[in-house]
Formats: sequence, C-alpha cells, structure tokens
Amino acid sequence: MMKNEKTVIIKYNAGNISSVWFALARLGVEAEITTDAGTIRKAGRVIFPGVGEASSTMKYMREMGLDSVLRGLSQPVLGICLGMHLMCSSSEEGNTPCMGIFDSVVKRFVKGKVPHTGWNSISSLKGPLFANSSENSYFYFVHSYYVPADKFTTAVCDHETPFAAAIQKDNFFATQFHPEKSGDEGEKVLKQFLEI
Repeated sequence: MMKNEKTVIIKYNAGNISSVWFALARLGVEAEITTDAGTIRKAGRVIFPGVGEASSTMKYMREMGLDSVLRGLSQPVLGICLGMHLMCSSSEEGNTPCMGIFDSVVKRFVKGKVPHTGWNSISSLKGPLFANSSENSYFYFVHSYYVPADKFTTAVCDHETPFAAAIQKDNFFATQFHPEKSGDEGEKVLKQFLEI
C-alpha cells in the first residue's frame, strides 16, 4: 500500500504539471501543486516535472528560491524530463548552470531525429523505480537534450547514442521519459516512487 504522506508537485513556469496531477489522481493520490517552500519541505514526496526551456526555468527557480529548497530535501524527489535536466550540473540548452544534485552535463542531440519523440524501449534497469518493470519496456519520450549514461544511470535508452532514461542519487530520482504519459508501464514507475 502507498504511504499516506502528502505528495507535492512543484509549480513553476513549465508545462505538463496538470498531466502529472491527473496521473497521480488515477492512482488515488491527490497531490498538491505549490511553490511554497514550507509545504515542499514538509511533504512526504516531491515531484519536479516539466516541459519547457532550461535557462528561463532555472531563472524562475532561483528567483523563487526553489533551487535551494530542492537541493536541501531529504525525502524522495522525482524529476521528470526538464526536471531531470535541471537537477544536473549544467545544460547545453542556453548554456545553463543548473542545480548540481547530479554532476552530469546535459547534452543536445546533434544528429538523427530531433527532438526524440514517441515510444522507445529502456533497458539495464536497476533501483526501486523499476522493481516491477521489465527489460525493454516502452515509455514515452519527447526531448532534444539528454543526460549521458553515467554512474547515476538506472535505465538506458538509445537514440543516436545510449543515454540515461533514468538516474538516481540517494533520495533523488529522475526520468527522461514521461511516466504520466507512458500508460501502464509509466503507472508502475509512479506507483514505485509512491512506495519509496
């Protein structure tokens, strides 16, 4: 059973927040969407989703003080897509310094189909997010930038080059794919996060 701790979604100037809220609602979780630092710090779990542009979003996060709030959290945190990128050290998108939770540099795809959009399989699964997932399960992606596979990688996808489909460090988890748009497989990942 999922723990009855409050789950919050960080509200910032990026899209996709409502689809994450609805995906959690389908799992019986009524998450709170907020920018309030106190509410975020007291939450049982925090989700940092996003579809948007790195430099303008980091500017907003810094202005609101949300970057330092996020870095200081000890409860489970899940970054999604742009949220994953902003948890890294920097991004080639706008040459943006990011939060540095992961010391990974976000790169831009330079050949092939950009953005990488649609369903793709993931492999080399490890860690609690994928406890109920199978190798080569399909998830939904939409991105032009990626985190290279490195020591934090807990799932790998291949588009132009192998890249991190998911990463983890301590209580921080992140996925390049959109679990909220990935059907049953995405639902499994969200359920696993809610169990951590």
